[in-house]
Amino acid sequence: MARRLTLFILIGMVAGIVLGTVLNHAFPAGSKSLTDIADTLKLLPEVFLRLIKMIIAPLIFATLVTGIASMGDSSALGRIGGRALAWFVTASFVSIGLGLLLVNLFQPGHGLHFAATTPVGELATADFTLRHFVLGVFPTSVIDAMAQNNVLQILVFSLFAGVALSAIGEAGAPLVRGAEALVEVMLTMTGYVMRAAPLAVFGAMASVIATRGLGIIVTYGVFVAEFYGGLLLLWVILFTVGSVFLGRRAWLLARYVREPLLLAYSTASSESALPRLFDALDRFGVPRRISGFVLPLGYSFNLDGSMMYTSFATMFIAQAYAIPLSSGQQVAMLLTLMISSKGIAGVPRASLVVIAATLTQFGLPVEGIALLLGVDTFLDMGRTATNVVGNAVATAVITKWEGMLQIPLDPDAEPAIPPHDTPEQGRRGLHLDPDA
Repeated sequence: MARRLTLFILIGMVAGIVLGTVLNHAFPAGSKSLTDIADTLKLLPEVFLRLIKMIIAPLIFATLVTGIASMGDSSALGRIGGRALAWFVTASFVSIGLGLLLVNLFQPGHGLHFAATTPVGELATADFTLRHFVLGVFPTSVIDAMAQNNVLQILVFSLFAGVALSAIGEAGAPLVRGAEALVEVMLTMTGYVMRAAPLAVFGAMASVIATRGLGIIVTYGVFVAEFYGGLLLLWVILFTVGSVFLGRRAWLLARYVREPLLLAYSTASSESALPRLFDALDRFGVPRRISGFVLPLGYSFNLDGSMMYTSFATMFIAQAYAIPLSSGQQVAMLLTLMISSKGIAGVPRASLVVIAATLTQFGLPVEGIALLLGVDTFLDMGRTATNVVGNAVATAVITKWEGMLQIPLDPDAEPAIPPHDTPEQGRRGLHLDPDA
């Protein structure tokens, strides 16, 4: 089932649409029987959402601690890592900001008028203040932060813990290995939870269509089309900015990464494309000493498509429930998404985890995620391919920034043999491109 999850989700979606349509025509609108059946069906996505929320705190803590602790202290790696993080942070703001701009422009959730079954939080209706945001970032107790799934506070504690473990070196190695093991446990648990996704999709679609009718499908179609239009615009921005550093080679990069791009799109998994992406960048002229460090870092900190989706989807849910968010609250949401998206690398459909955490943080109805489950498979394919594009452009730009871009090979040639020099050994063994 894990290998065919997308197919099962599609089956669940179609079955939910069919059942919802039958129920919508079989019972009068607003009847108690229809409401009771719809509420029963909603149990499936509600249980799924509880399982998703269950893994948020330990997953974010473990991934960030291991990522920070394993960065090392080499001067060359520090320089490359600093440049990479500068690009990643900038790309994060652009991706999330573009998502907020487009969702406010298109208003895909406007007019749905869903009602939350639980009270919304204070931040959703209160005026946002800088003091409120800053004090909410720093935890008084990490146990309380994890119990409340307060993502920002978990991130602050994880940052201190990761830096401290890196500083004490070998003495902290057992804790780092324990955090790495925790990551594997949480990823395995996430796989188990995602097997319930088809049932959640079935219940969500059946419940929504039973009460709202097939007209809701039109809204989903518009939402998907607008999101893919935003992804296309983001691709243009990434390659345009890349051309500032790489010249015409930035647009040539698209030809080199077409195979890992299609692999990522068809499987909705960035990790499945990673080996082929290494090979493609070898041919493009990126030495493995650069790609071997920047790409894994990018898979943790540079999920451009996923970050754009988190802002787009979060605001869609707020619009669907007619909860207005001020400009200040949206800026706070942008900062929260920018930070929280850094701790979910390698998780299937990880954006749902980030969205669930952000909805909790801002007091928005978490049940709104059920609106996305039916089309999340299609959205996941697009944002995963965008993650691959973003990391390919970032790695090529940082290589040029380091002055280590080599002469390109034929994109269909056999994979190049990567040099085995360490970063401290400079450019020895590289066939540098004189025009780069």
